[in-house]
Amino acid sequence: MAGTVGKDQGAISHAQTFDNQPGAAGETHQIAPAGGEVLTTSQGVPVADDQNTLRVGERGPALLEDFHFREKIFHFDHERIPERVVHARGYGVHGVFTLNESLAQYTTAKVLTEVGEQTPMFVRFSTVAGNKGSFDLARDVRGFAAKFYTKEGNWDLVGNNIPVFFIQDAIKFPDLVHAAKPAPDREFPQAQTAHDNFWDFITLTPESMHMIMWTMSDRAIPRGFRFMEGFGVHTFRLINAEGSSTFVKFHFKPRLGLQSVMWNEAVKINGADPDYHRRDLWDAIDLGAPPEWDLGVQLFDDAFAEQFEFDVLDPTKIIPEEQIPVRIIGSFVLNGLVDNFFAETEQVAFCTQNVVPGIGFSNDPLLQGRNFSYLDTQLKRLGGPNFTHIPINAPRCPMHNFQQDGHMAMRNPKGRANYEPNTWGGPRESPTTGYRHFAEPVSGQKGQLRPESFGDHYSQARQFFISQAPIEQKHIGDALVFELSKCERVDIRQRMVGHLLNIDEKLAKAVASGLGMKTMPEPARAQRPTRMDLPPSDALSIVKRIPGTFEGRKLGILVTDGAPSALVTALTERVKALKAVYEIVAPHIAGAELDDGTLVEAKQKIDGGPSVLYDAVALVVSEAGAKTLSKDKTALDFVNDAFAHGKFIGHTASAKTLFQKAGVEQGDEGVVLLETVEDVAEFLRACGQLRVWDREIKNDLDAEGFLEANDVTY
Repeated sequence: MAGTVGKDQGAISHAQTFDNQPGAAGETHQIAPAGGEVLTTSQGVPVADDQNTLRVGERGPALLEDFHFREKIFHFDHERIPERVVHARGYGVHGVFTLNESLAQYTTAKVLTEVGEQTPMFVRFSTVAGNKGSFDLARDVRGFAAKFYTKEGNWDLVGNNIPVFFIQDAIKFPDLVHAAKPAPDREFPQAQTAHDNFWDFITLTPESMHMIMWTMSDRAIPRGFRFMEGFGVHTFRLINAEGSSTFVKFHFKPRLGLQSVMWNEAVKINGADPDYHRRDLWDAIDLGAPPEWDLGVQLFDDAFAEQFEFDVLDPTKIIPEEQIPVRIIGSFVLNGLVDNFFAETEQVAFCTQNVVPGIGFSNDPLLQGRNFSYLDTQLKRLGGPNFTHIPINAPRCPMHNFQQDGHMAMRNPKGRANYEPNTWGGPRESPTTGYRHFAEPVSGQKGQLRPESFGDHYSQARQFFISQAPIEQKHIGDALVFELSKCERVDIRQRMVGHLLNIDEKLAKAVASGLGMKTMPEPARAQRPTRMDLPPSDALSIVKRIPGTFEGRKLGILVTDGAPSALVTALTERVKALKAVYEIVAPHIAGAELDDGTLVEAKQKIDGGPSVLYDAVALVVSEAGAKTLSKDKTALDFVNDAFAHGKFIGHTASAKTLFQKAGVEQGDEGVVLLETVEDVAEFLRACGQLRVWDREIKNDLDAEGFLEANDVTY
């Protein structure tokens, strides 16, 4: 693989040597060298034997006085803490945020006003519905939570890779999550929403329709964390020195651009590498190519909020970038791997209420509920109120208060005073630098209310759909058919198609056709009619914003004995120059002997390195190698899947046999013959387009009845 030797690889190549002594039954006793680290108990007592419990005689009963065994097994028995109810499967890394443009006109927050200031960060990516042991590439929202360790305290921006949410009021959180999780009687399906409970809830919750368009789109199956946008979801406030407020929405824009996988590809990746997203992020940082994002803001005042087509407090709505462009004010790089997953990624606690002076909340009812819920959940998960004493959660600025005691307290007030006011000393409030809430005038009738301005549930869902490229629209339709096909109850499917009729009639008809519905249901009752005048927004599409570069991507190079060394060298060198990576795949893990006699080592044996793991592939094979591979079902799958998933395929002329056996046509623009170094350069330039989407249209015309059904063409 391209790049420097990572610390994992370094650790393997520099394994320590110990004095290994066999015990009476052949068990291995590794003896600490003179001056080396000695194994101890948690109390610091040196351990003489870590292989055997204390017992009476060789075959007698164990003794309770073996305090080392008791302490070791006691700690092991209590290693697990409750996993998160949602966002259980996550992956965290450290980073640094740098501000490039001051927002001093709008806020007093130093993290957003001091240009050039570098603020440490910790970011945790996650899926939402699955448990800790679920696979990475579920169709799901991705959490994108960022903790900024600022000079004024911790600021948590607890976002997602989708800018809207399923519900408008936090009181529906338990219902949404219960519906999405495995059914309580049977405890399946895991990490999937393709089941009756979820769609039963969704079809009775029309406010979810905008979010459904996003989760059924390719946004819900990202290529990796490095290729995702992040959104703060809610409308927040910035508060300046005069106490004036400006509304703000936060955005994270990936420097590598957006990219997703196909559903068939995702299913196969989950089988080949369920840790695909984790491994991708770890490898990128470990190899010296840390991902970067731009941090941007949409700023607007009360006047805009009043004339905007929708309510800015509604978390199921966006403000299109064409109406308020995202203003880039800084960037962050995620360049630090964790030392220990549990201590950092598992114990990190994000709370939406964690803001610093100059940043405040709007009256978004979902945000208000999250402010309460997130603090409460940390108490359950981390065992007590002192989770801020855990290093990953502790502020990096001075912290002083009179809070004391509780489980696992690492610090308590020193001296006699544990209260204030007092005459002994200690920290005191600061009206000049302390946090000030925005003085918003509030009046109204107390009641369990929802504003009528939250009542349009279909217009932005339609806007998102018509903003997608044709292939993306097809994928939304395919996803809806797949998910609804898993619903056993016909009435649930019919209700969803009724909602789709309020979004896009062609989409509704295509989904109905894919489900084999003979008659169309009535449109769902709409609180407000769907607006047909909202224009498409290219910012909502992935395909319309293809980065045009292969940087940060991975090429799989399938080689055999006798393959041309010059082409292998040209490919590997050119990939490095593009700041991409490659893996050598071969029939054997030992690698292959090229035509000049050199041995190229393999990273993957072919049955462990399917083409779904790569953004593009190159078949650099000899005549004899191609003949051998053409008899191997795994090799044929490698070629067939790469073609079916619209990937660019470079190949030597000798690969013709392999193509024929796999049933793949070579006349495709994405299938490129490699004979010279110039061919390699041209092939990798083409790979910057990432996919040949016309191939899917051409070869999948009747999939699920789409594109042809009811004269539907996207």
